[in-house]
Amino acid sequence: MEQHTLFGGRLHIYKRDGSRNWQCSTYLAGKNRRCSTREESLSRAKDIAEDWYLELRGKARAGEIKSGKTFKFAAEQFLREYPVITQGERNKQYVDGHERRLRLHLLPFFGLMVLSEITAGTVQEYRIARAGRLLTKRSHPEAEADGTGSVLKPPSRSTLHQEVVVLRQVLKTAQRHRWLDTVPDLTPPYKTSGKVTHRAWFSPEEYRQLYAATRRRAQRPLKARWKWACEQLHDYVLFMANTGIRPDEAARLEYRDVAVVDDEATEETILVIEVRGKRGVGFCKSTSGAVRPFTRLKERNNPVPTDRLFLSSHRELFNAILDEQGLKFDRDGNRRTAYSLRHTYICLRLMEGADIYQIAKNCRTSVEMIEKYYAVHLKTSIDAAAINVRRQKPSRRRRETPPPPRG
Repeated sequence: MEQHTLFGGRLHIYKRDGSRNWQCSTYLAGKNRRCSTREESLSRAKDIAEDWYLELRGKARAGEIKSGKTFKFAAEQFLREYPVITQGERNKQYVDGHERRLRLHLLPFFGLMVLSEITAGTVQEYRIARAGRLLTKRSHPEAEADGTGSVLKPPSRSTLHQEVVVLRQVLKTAQRHRWLDTVPDLTPPYKTSGKVTHRAWFSPEEYRQLYAATRRRAQRPLKARWKWACEQLHDYVLFMANTGIRPDEAARLEYRDVAVVDDEATEETILVIEVRGKRGVGFCKSTSGAVRPFTRLKERNNPVPTDRLFLSSHRELFNAILDEQGLKFDRDGNRRTAYSLRHTYICLRLMEGADIYQIAKNCRTSVEMIEKYYAVHLKTSIDAAAINVRRQKPSRRRRETPPPPRG
């Protein structure tokens, strides 16, 4: 490889084997930088290389060229650390979601930036770019196609929040390794408090409509070979709505994790469930309505203790019944899923006057979450007796009686 140096060895001009054009390189602001002169003549290549080098050096002196590790480098370090440190404490799908958000959204925007270039203003530019980005169904399966294969669909507030959470985790990783002095302020300006919407659930009338429909389908399936799946779905709906466990927790549930007991406090037969979910191992006590579905599952499947209660969530059949009954969306447009059965359990317990702290413990969540997303939209959370208070007016006789003379 033929090579020449300029500026006391700070600028190199070279031609690779098999290439006709000269290239130039220099080490500036903590990074090797290269550029092609696109010239075959050595004299013209030197002039172009000198202009390129002097322009770079001027930018470096003006502070326009930042030195240091890039966001991509810090993201790779984060992806090496995070699965190892959180092993056993975070769900695999949760960890995979971080990697997916980095690959699809954050790295294309921040990847080549030096960490010190990422400021609150840069993050705001990212939010603006994400709001106007054209999503394609091929790269984003969650995008709703409009017939042309693409749709202009801004991300929701929660989606953007999750992406900024991953961004903050990467920047904290860089700070721990001393590649970044301080993490910038990533809080969204202007709209600091969004509208609190309730979770999609089934009202008591809608819940009765749902389990009546699943019972009819279990008794009269459309095809004989679907009978087992329809019976499983019916018991799944009743079990979930009477225990309040999450769908992912139900998917990991084994028969040895469930015990039928006689509760002394309520004098009812209930289930005591050992739940393994995203918050580790916890316990759940069901209502009496979960006992019969569980016994039917045991009679139908004749399991061993290590078998799973539900081999699948029967999503397609569940959605088909919701569509048939007009229950797929609530009046606010919220989409109902299997998770809505957990929300139904919480709301029904609150409507019956159960203690909110005990519900939070039984559902392995916090009182704050229940107050924010469930209790706020239930009419039973408002005490009419405490609101409709009227001050007692003095009688007319008391008003007309003159005060007694003093002294």
